[in-house]
Amino acid sequence: MESAMGRRRRRASAVLLLVCLAGLMNAAAAGTAQPLAYDYSSSAECLPEPMDAHYGGGIIRNGDFSAGIQGWSAFGYGSLAEGASPAGNRYAVATNRTRPYQSVSQKVLLQNDTHYTLSAWLQVSDGSADVRAVVKTASGDFIHSGGVEARSGCWSILKGGLTATTAGPAELYFESNATADIWVDNVSLQPFSREEWSAHHEAAIKKARKKTVRLRAQDAAGNPVPGAQMHIEHIRNGFPLGSAMSKEILTNPAYQRWFTSRFTVTTFENEMKWYSTEAIPGREDYSVPDAMLRFSKNHGIAVRGHNIFWDDPSTQMGWVRALSGEQLRRATEKRMKSVMSRYGGQVIAWDVVNENLHFDFFEGRFGWEASAAFYRKAHQMDGGALMSMNEFNTLEQPGDLTVVPGKYLRKLWQIKAFPGNGNAARMAIGLEGHFSAQPNIPYIRAALDTMAQANAPIWLTEIDVAPGPDQARHLEQILREVYSHPAVHGIILWTAWHPQGCYVMCLTDNNFRNLPAGDVVDKLIWEWKTRSHVGVADADGYYETEMFHGDYKVTVTHPAANSTVAQSLSVDRESDNEFTIHV
Repeated sequence: MESAMGRRRRRASAVLLLVCLAGLMNAAAAGTAQPLAYDYSSSAECLPEPMDAHYGGGIIRNGDFSAGIQGWSAFGYGSLAEGASPAGNRYAVATNRTRPYQSVSQKVLLQNDTHYTLSAWLQVSDGSADVRAVVKTASGDFIHSGGVEARSGCWSILKGGLTATTAGPAELYFESNATADIWVDNVSLQPFSREEWSAHHEAAIKKARKKTVRLRAQDAAGNPVPGAQMHIEHIRNGFPLGSAMSKEILTNPAYQRWFTSRFTVTTFENEMKWYSTEAIPGREDYSVPDAMLRFSKNHGIAVRGHNIFWDDPSTQMGWVRALSGEQLRRATEKRMKSVMSRYGGQVIAWDVVNENLHFDFFEGRFGWEASAAFYRKAHQMDGGALMSMNEFNTLEQPGDLTVVPGKYLRKLWQIKAFPGNGNAARMAIGLEGHFSAQPNIPYIRAALDTMAQANAPIWLTEIDVAPGPDQARHLEQILREVYSHPAVHGIILWTAWHPQGCYVMCLTDNNFRNLPAGDVVDKLIWEWKTRSHVGVADADGYYETEMFHGDYKVTVTHPAANSTVAQSLSVDRESDNEFTIHV
C-alpha cells in the first residue's frame, strides 16, 4: 500500500508537472520559449522520507544519491559514507565530524549574474542540530545560503538560495557546530536568469494580485446595452502598502500630504510602545498615539498595534527591570489591559511580544510559556485583530540560525498549541525586513515558501535597506520579490520621518522631495495600479478587463439615452468575476 508520504510526493510532482506542461503548451501556442516555472513548494514538517529534489536536482549531479556518493566529496578532511533507509532510499552521511565544516560537498560551476534556488533534505544522527548551507566561491567568499534545524529520525528541508555575481567554480557544502553525523539527500541547485526571475514575478502578480473582470451594462428592462462606454477609475489599491509613522506628522502639513497621498496602512514607530506611554510607573500618557490614531482614521489609513511587549532586555525601562516577579506580573497585566482596552477594535493587528525568538526577557522572568500566555490574553481582549509574531533576520540573514523559518514556525505553533489559543487565535507572521546592503533575493523567496506552510497571513512589517550606492535598486528588488509572493498579505516600510534623519532609510528629504528610495516606492505604487481607461461594451453588453485588486469607480454612459451612471465596486480574490451595471 502506498504511504501517505508517497502520495504527498506523487501529488507534489504531479502539480509541478502540470504547471510545466501548461507552460510548454502556452509557449508552443505563442511560438516563444517559456521560462522554467518556479516551484514554490516546501515543507515545515520533519518527514519519515524526503520529498523528491526540486527541478530534478538542477545542476547538482546525482542529487538523489541513486548512484551512491558518486559526484560527491568529503569537505574539510571529513569522512563520507553512503546510507540507506529500510524503504531503500539512499543518501550521503558525513561521519567522524570534529569540525563544523566537515560535511558533504559538490563542486559546481556558477554563471554570472544568475539567481540560484537551493534545497536539500537533512537529518542528523543524534538529537537535533542547526545546519547551514554554504557556497564557497573561487574568490574565497563563503555565501550563507540557508539553514535548518535538522533532527534525528526524520528529514527536514533546507530551502534557500544565492545570487552569483561572477562566473566560476564554487563548492556547495553543509556545516554545523554539532559533531553529530549529517545525512544529506535530494539536493537541488537550480539557476534562473534575471529575465526568468522577473517572469516569475509577473506570473505570480497576475494570479495573486489581479483578476479578470467582466462588466455588463444593462438597461432597466434587463437588456444588454452594446456600445456603452465604461470609464474605470482605480480609487484605492487592495494590497496594503504603507510606512511607519512618527509623531512629527501631527504638526507637519507637508509630511501629512506626502504620507496620505501614498499609503493605506501604518505602524507607529515608537509612540505606542510601553516605554513611550508609561515612562514613569503609574503615569500613563496616550495623548500622542491617540492623536496619531485619529489622524490615521480620518485619512482611511489602517494601523498595526506595535507593540504590547518587547522581549529585548535592553528595551525595558529601569523600573520594569527592578520589579519582583509578582510586581512584574501585575505590571504586565495592567499594561495589556491599558493599551488593548484603549485601542482594541481600532487596529488590524497586534505585535504581542516583539522579537521573542532573539530575546526572552519575559520568558526569563515568567517561564518559557510567557509569550503564549500573553497571546492568549491578547486574543481574548481583541478577537478581531491578527496576533503577530514580529521578528528580524528570518528573511534578511540566512546565516542567523536563531530565526530560520523552521524555528520561527515551531515557536508560532507552540503559541497556537497553548491551552486557550488553538485555531481560534488569529495568528499572523510578521517579518521585519531590515536588509543589509547586499540582500539575498533568492533566499527571500525560498524563506517565504517555507513560512507559507503555516497558512497564516505574512506581513513584511519594517522594511528598510542599509545605506549604500545601490540602496534604491536593492529596495526595488526586495519590494518586487515580496509583493509578488502569493503568501504575503501586506508591506510596511520602516521609514518614519524625523528632521534629524530616519532609523536607517528615508524616502524623502526634509522638504518632502523624494530621495531615490522614495522614487522607487512611487514607481511601484503606480505600476501596481490599474490605469484609468474607457472600455466599450460588446454586442452582449460586456466589457472584459484585467484589474488589480482594489476599490473602483465605474462610470457607464448609455450610447443612445445619453444617461450616465456611476457605481463603486471592489475586486479581490473572493469577489465575483462579473458585475452588472444598470444604465
